[in-house]
Amino acid sequence: MVKLDPSLDSCSRYLMASCQFLQRKGYYHCLYQLQNFMTDHIRAAMTCIRFFTNGATSYIQLGEQQRWLARAKEHLKTYLQEQQGRGAGRRKPSVNSFRKTMSSSDVSRHMNTIELQLEVTRFLHRCETATSSSTPQASKPISKSFGSSSPPTLFGGSPVKIEVACKVMLGGKNIEEGFGIAYRVIQDFQLEAQAVYIRAGHRLVRQRQYGAVKQLLKCVGESGTATKNDCDALILSCLSVADKGPSDAKELESLIMEIKSIETKIKAYLACSKLRPAYLLAVKLDPSRAGPLVQDVLQAAEGAHDSVMQNICSQWLSEHNKTPKQRQSRPTPR
Repeated sequence: MVKLDPSLDSCSRYLMASCQFLQRKGYYHCLYQLQNFMTDHIRAAMTCIRFFTNGATSYIQLGEQQRWLARAKEHLKTYLQEQQGRGAGRRKPSVNSFRKTMSSSDVSRHMNTIELQLEVTRFLHRCETATSSSTPQASKPISKSFGSSSPPTLFGGSPVKIEVACKVMLGGKNIEEGFGIAYRVIQDFQLEAQAVYIRAGHRLVRQRQYGAVKQLLKCVGESGTATKNDCDALILSCLSVADKGPSDAKELESLIMEIKSIETKIKAYLACSKLRPAYLLAVKLDPSRAGPLVQDVLQAAEGAHDSVMQNICSQWLSEHNKTPKQRQSRPTPR
């Protein structure tokens, strides 16, 4: 066939029909061989990625199939080289070429995704292997999958990529070990960083890994892109899902102390039903700032049926909500 038609253009419709038939039937290994014969490198790379994820239920299995990612990268590299060769001026590709085409920038972007997925795979394969061999019954955040039995990869949409970043962040011996790779995933795919941090923080709190939450806060603070408000919001969100039982009180208090903003710290105390510390912080502020916060404490006290705090808050509000004229009109003791 190649001798009669080196470009394969004249039999392209038959080749494409064969590819479609093989894909419908799920004969992907035959499809891959045909794509190689057709030198359809983009589609061959896509098939390699399918082989990489096919049937895997963990990153241990993905690690064993990562050779397909290396092959996908080679196909894209070959495509780029051929594009550059044509760009040198000898021959332009046919507009109606049956081979899938893609811009050089898109190919480079996909190659970067494959590179990063390879790094993620090596890291999580190592972590999951170590976990399964040392503590096979341990319950760790890394063991949670995204929506189905298939492990999340960077070839999915943004929600799946967020799960990959979270999985990497929680996968190592400590948060710092995986944070660098997770941060690259966030940056490369322009993910909402706070969404990743909050998801990771929630899982750590539910597992009562409060020391790891502090590590996460440290890494986030040192990332260079997060603000103090971001860290405060992360703590407040973590407290919202924490068990407020007595056994966790000391750890939760320690997290609250990490909060920089007074207003957020008061909200955190209220979230943990610690009304007195919230009130004491609020009344230290200027009355114009303190008023709404004391009102929040009063509402929480009413909800908790805490008559003592209700009276304290009501007294403060009645005292400080008076106008300057009312204060001046008080009788002066003689």
